[in-house]
Order: sequence, then structure tokens, then C-alpha cells
Amino acid sequence: MEGTTERVLRLLALLQRRPSWTAAELAAELGVTDRSVRRDVERLRALGYPVHAAAGVGGGYRIGAGARLPPLLLDDEEAIATAVSLRLASGGTVAGTGDAALRALAKLDQVMPPRLRAEVGAVRSATDTLVGPGVEVDPDLLVTLARACRDTVRVRFRYPGRGGGDRERTVEPVRMVATSRRWYLMAWDVDRDGWRTFRLDRMGGVAATTWRFRPREHPDPVAYVQRSVTERPYRYVARVRVHAAADRVRELIPPQVGRVEDEGGGRCVLVAGGDDLDRLALHIVRLGFDAEVLDPPELRAAAARLARRLAALAGPG
Repeated sequence: MEGTTERVLRLLALLQRRPSWTAAELAAELGVTDRSVRRDVERLRALGYPVHAAAGVGGGYRIGAGARLPPLLLDDEEAIATAVSLRLASGGTVAGTGDAALRALAKLDQVMPPRLRAEVGAVRSATDTLVGPGVEVDPDLLVTLARACRDTVRVRFRYPGRGGGDRERTVEPVRMVATSRRWYLMAWDVDRDGWRTFRLDRMGGVAATTWRFRPREHPDPVAYVQRSVTERPYRYVARVRVHAAADRVRELIPPQVGRVEDEGGGRCVLVAGGDDLDRLALHIVRLGFDAEVLDPPELRAAAARLARRLAALAGPG
């Protein structure tokens, strides 16, 4: 029969696997009596694990959230995935999480079996992280907005207006959307009576109110935010038919830069915004695919200017 320590660890793993177990189910899984299960549950409680028990028919044991985070039991794949994810998180866009991720990675490395430490080390030594010029946001802000989304309560904050100067905004938050560089909030703007997108790094004095709201029918948050950040801030919105598969174009166009609509037949439509048509034409040419301008007509003129410059640069013949 396995030792008490090994059995208690197995019990902990079972409790973490699903929401609830009866004593009989746990006893059958562990090959012990119900009384042994009760003793092992008490051992887990003594170690700081909040194991709750419900009496009566249908009752059983479940592990709950506690004031302290006890160690987790991870299998091999989970341990490697966690270590790699922490490595990536160390270069993230949430202020302070980089150091926290490195501390968590160091703790995980201390308790890993040597064979797993070697595998994680191999992944780490063969991997570099390319961190873009992202804007960091306050983790407390993320928590405040996440709770407001969950609890359906309105949020107030200051936000820069287009004409300059901060303005007070009251919104009904729905979802946060993160890109590789920035965080956005999709919310219903109460004063402007419409859906809006807000950059988290531009918010100031964010405070959740006690005013609960009834959730509205809303567009898909990811698609809405993508449309907002690729089109609305710009003077021009270009629509260009690209003679290439949508997946190939998406590999070259980050979602915060442009939207790619699949037309089938090896073609797609690229939608992207910009304030400078000459620069837009240059970016489209650099994709390396045949393309035709659908809108606006001014982009065709910009493409013609670019063609003349390139021809002059190529020289005669």
C-alpha cells in the first residue's frame, strides 16, 4: 500500500480534477476506507488547503478558494506549459507582471523534477522573446474593469477628447480585448448613447459605481474592437482586393493594423485605415501580391504616383 504522503497528494490531485467528490468515490479511487479519506482530508486542511464538506445525500468534498494560494499539483505537460507561459509573460504589457512572472518561474523551477527542468531549460535556451513597443497598463485597472464587466456595474473615468482635454465618461463595460501592443475596453457610452472602444492606457481616475445595468445585445467584442482600431481613428479607410489567400495575408497584417475578409478562390479584401494615402499604397505594394483598389478613388492616384517614382528610381530600360 502506498504511503500516507503519496496518498494525500493523490487525494489533492483528485479534488483539483473536478468540482465535487463523494467520500465513497474518493475511497474507491484511492483504494482505502471512507475513514481514511476523512483523515486525509483533515491533513490537507492542516496544510492550508480549503477542503469543504457537504453533508447528506449528494454531499461530498470539494476544494475551494482560500486566503493563501497553496501549491498546485501539475502533471508533466501542465508544468512545461506553465513554465513556458510564465517565460512569455515576463515580457508582457501589464505593469509589474514581468517581475511577478519571473518570481513564479523561479519558484516553479525549484520544485520541478530534474527531468522536467531539463526539458524546460531546452525550450528556454532555444527560444528568444521579441517584445514589441507595447504600452503597459496597471493591473489594478484590469481587475477593476474585469469586476465591473462581471458584475454589470457602470464605470466612470476621464478620457482624452478629440479636441484635447480630458472628459468624464460613464460607460457600461462589456469586454476587454488585448492585442500584442495594447488593451482596449468595449463599452456602451451612456452619454453618447452608443458603443465605443477605449484604450486602457489613456483612462484616468477609473472607478466602478454601484449602478447596475441590464446587459444589452452587443456586437462581437473582438470584431468591434478590431474595426474600431483599424478604421475609425483615420482620415481614410482603404478597401483593397488582394489576389492571395486570406490566411497568407493575415500572416503579414497584424489584427490591430488591418482586417482581412476572405472572398474565397484565393482572394481576399484588406481593410485598413490611414491618414497618408501614399504611405498606405506603399504598405500594400510591400505585401508582394497583386492587388486592386476598391476604395477610395484617391488611393488609385496615390498608387499611380508611387508607380512613377519607382519607375524613375529603376532608371531607363
